[in-house]
Amino acid sequence: MKPKTLLLILTFGLAAASVCLAGDTKADQALRDADDAWSKAAASKDLDKTVSYYSSDAAVLPPNAPIATTKEAIRKIWQDMLASPGLVISWKATKVEVAKSGDLGFVSGTYEFTMNDASGKPTPDKGKYVEVWEKQADGKWKCGMDTWNSDMPASPPAETK
Repeated sequence: MKPKTLLLILTFGLAAASVCLAGDTKADQALRDADDAWSKAAASKDLDKTVSYYSSDAAVLPPNAPIATTKEAIRKIWQDMLASPGLVISWKATKVEVAKSGDLGFVSGTYEFTMNDASGKPTPDKGKYVEVWEKQADGKWKCGMDTWNSDMPASPPAETK
């Protein structure tokens, strides 16, 4: 093969590869942006905006609680959490990946929140989360599956008499 032909093939091959990578990066960034906006909505304690990030058939698997599969149950989880005295909440994606199909994405990351205990003392928590996102017909990303758990040691069980 002539050097000029080989160079031409390599140039087109690299250009095509960079377009594919740029497309993946753009989709990943759109999903990351949606997750960041969701975190900001929760941090501002905007209940309606926070629950708007869930798909119509979403499931939420909170720690130490039953699965929530209805809009009402998901809203109740967030309503109770956002109403917690002293609540400060945030999360940050550490891994974002969009499937080759372009209509499904996975986000994992870390969260931090603080809320007051029964005595009014701020109680911090930090942990990790996993979300499965679905791209909607309008191009927006909605969370279809959401779960998280703490990195903190579990509290000992209450003593019984």
